[in-house]
Amino acid sequence: MAIEWSDNILLANLSDEPALSEELSSVIDTVNDAGRENAPHVVLDFRAVSYVNSSNIAQLLRLQKLLTETSRQLRLCGVSDEVWSVMLVTGLDKVFTFAPDTLTALAGLQLDDASAT
Repeated sequence: MAIEWSDNILLANLSDEPALSEELSSVIDTVNDAGRENAPHVVLDFRAVSYVNSSNIAQLLRLQKLLTETSRQLRLCGVSDEVWSVMLVTGLDKVFTFAPDTLTALAGLQLDDASAT
């Protein structure tokens, strides 16, 4: 489930369906509720996710679009081979930014934030 990792980063440890759709909706709602000025960066941890369906992909694309509009970043980490193959087949490996694990994703966001200021 989504937790606030810092003032400007939201970390969500995702799980398989049926919870996955609800968790992604919750993250989208949190970003929407924060507003344009206070929207957080988002890290989605996929370690416990063994597959994604078309609805999940649509939610991820919606979240990516929302974050891009607020000049925030989305990082996907801990992606299993099964989920990675879906990303490759659909071309989403070029749309999303991936990290091998949560710590690398968080560090990358913090470095990007530090270089942007």
